[in-house]
Amino acid sequence: MSTRSGSHLPQPVLGADHLARLDAILTDTDRLLAAAYPGDDGSRQPVHTVYIPADRCLPALPGTWGEDALAALAAYGSLAELADRLGLDPDVAGAVVPLVEAKLRTEPIEDLRLDFEDGYGIRPDGEEDGHARQAAAAVGGAVAAGTAPPFVGIRFKSFEAATRGRGVRTLDLFLAGLLAAGDLPDGLVLTLPKVSTVEQVEAMVYVCELLEDAHGLPEGRLRFEVQVETPQLVLAANGTVPAAQLIHRGKGRVSALHYGTYDYSDAVQVAAPYQSMDHPAADYAKAVMQVAAAGTGVRLSDGSTNILPLGTPEEIRSAWQLHARLVRRSLERGFYQGWDLHPAQLPTRFLATYAFYREGFDAAASRLRNYAQHRAGSVLDEPATARALARFVRRGLLCGALTDAEIEHGTGLSGVELAALAHPGAHPSASAADEKVQQ
Repeated sequence: MSTRSGSHLPQPVLGADHLARLDAILTDTDRLLAAAYPGDDGSRQPVHTVYIPADRCLPALPGTWGEDALAALAAYGSLAELADRLGLDPDVAGAVVPLVEAKLRTEPIEDLRLDFEDGYGIRPDGEEDGHARQAAAAVGGAVAAGTAPPFVGIRFKSFEAATRGRGVRTLDLFLAGLLAAGDLPDGLVLTLPKVSTVEQVEAMVYVCELLEDAHGLPEGRLRFEVQVETPQLVLAANGTVPAAQLIHRGKGRVSALHYGTYDYSDAVQVAAPYQSMDHPAADYAKAVMQVAAAGTGVRLSDGSTNILPLGTPEEIRSAWQLHARLVRRSLERGFYQGWDLHPAQLPTRFLATYAFYREGFDAAASRLRNYAQHRAGSVLDEPATARALARFVRRGLLCGALTDAEIEHGTGLSGVELAALAHPGAHPSASAADEKVQQ
């Protein structure tokens, strides 16, 4: 019967049977989206990872790095002078400088990786065995003393043929040492370097399963980062993108993709003077990583710069300016984490990071308040944009650039409401926040 009638209102022609058929057709799609693209869980992501050779780790190391960073600043002048040299707005600098000074004294390292790979080199087996045990003791001691960073772990050797056995043994010894002292740290991070194929990730999944079974750990307790350091992981010989495949074949164990600046640059034959985080080859690889990880909940990290703030005063200033610019550039491109290689890089890491969030806060807070109160503003924000604004503000909170009081005053949202808006699939209170912002 036609719905076009002058005497009757239009009626739908698709009924419950049709919708049931649609549900049946899309069952696999629904399962895929729910399982493979759960979104970010809203937990804290460190703003950086610090790499040190595994044999140089002591329980007091984070505090020592903070002291060394402050000493580098004292030799230069002051943190306020560095902020001015970096071109920070005076008002922003006035807010950021005391926060960064406190950060360097209380939590200078957010994520520490004890390196058994490039930063450690090839050692006799007995020597590396000893250092693996010492690394476990150092991490366990720091956790017990309350001096451990929020995230800490090891980078063992790759699963390439020449180093596979050594890498697995070091991981095995390190975990055994940690478990001998107690439970695994909540912020434990394991890093698998120089991944070239999806099969290497599947092999790491197998190793994790074996270790969990041997130690009586809950299934899925061990997760790991994948370092994107080879072009084969960005584009395979058959034209596929292994960086995307490995996430979905990692059985939920892949926690992050980390870009490796110098191995990748060398692999695509960028000359040494031009190897950098902002080279076009690097941008291409990271753009592929970003698309591969989108919606999966897998985090991203940019790489490092090996131009350190050392040498003459002019060399130090130049290196600090470069580092701050690269940190800011990564943040603007959606890479909220990077690598730091020296204590003197910490001041610019936190200055650039905190300034990024504080410079954008007022505008983001105003737009969130307008969205929450359903008020007209100069920007018409949709739910997706509101989520992005909320995530931006919440990242600023979690890293210490913003405070709860500032956020609630600026946005009109409580911490719970902000978290629910930023990550609606991860927070049970999401419906309350959604109801508030939609009213």
